[in-house]
Amino acid sequence: MNQYTDTAGTVDEVDTPHELTALDRCDACGAQAYIRVVVASGELLFCAHHGRKHEEKLSQIAHSWHDESSRLLTDTRN
Repeated sequence: MNQYTDTAGTVDEVDTPHELTALDRCDACGAQAYIRVVVASGELLFCAHHGRKHEEKLSQIAHSWHDESSRLLTDTRN
């Protein structure tokens, strides 16, 4: 499950139709995207760093905020 926040600030745990993969790249730097922001003109993808950097301004115009950056903390070692 991934965190999804709508414009009213409501956070829901939902399965998204498209989870971000290694093919999704940050619009600012080209790193792997972990944050998808939907605004009136379309969608923006950001790495965790640039998502946090622009979060304050984008949250004012975002229709939704999809954040998978918690995957960065997941220990995948066995």
